[in-house]
Amino acid sequence: MMTDPIADMLTRIRNAIKVEKVILDVPYSKIKEGVVDVLKREGYIWSYQVVEGSPANTIRIQLKYSNSGERVIRSIRKISKPGRRCYASPKDLKPVLNGLGIYVLSTNKGVISDREAREQNVGGEIICEIW
Repeated sequence: MMTDPIADMLTRIRNAIKVEKVILDVPYSKIKEGVVDVLKREGYIWSYQVVEGSPANTIRIQLKYSNSGERVIRSIRKISKPGRRCYASPKDLKPVLNGLGIYVLSTNKGVISDREAREQNVGGEIICEIW
């Protein structure tokens, strides 16, 4: 039994980037789709799609690299863990690496980036940090 499926997805992305895979499949859930959607909106991946399948759906992610093959995602790290949840209000959300990275938050408005959270003046659980 897996205790933290989001951490599993982040680890799969981290491992796929290390071996320079272009396409990655992860098991589907709504929260994972929300995190991947934030990655797409912020420009860290090219695209994603939900693949209907039996016995379960998957999310197919197309990872992004520069023209010279350099990784767009340099670091992806889980912040809030099952044993220790991490919450932040909008005023506590400081930019990651002076705006070069993002936090992904789970809020009452859905899964959004820290930039969107500051614009909408909402706080929530910090899922992960990406830069």
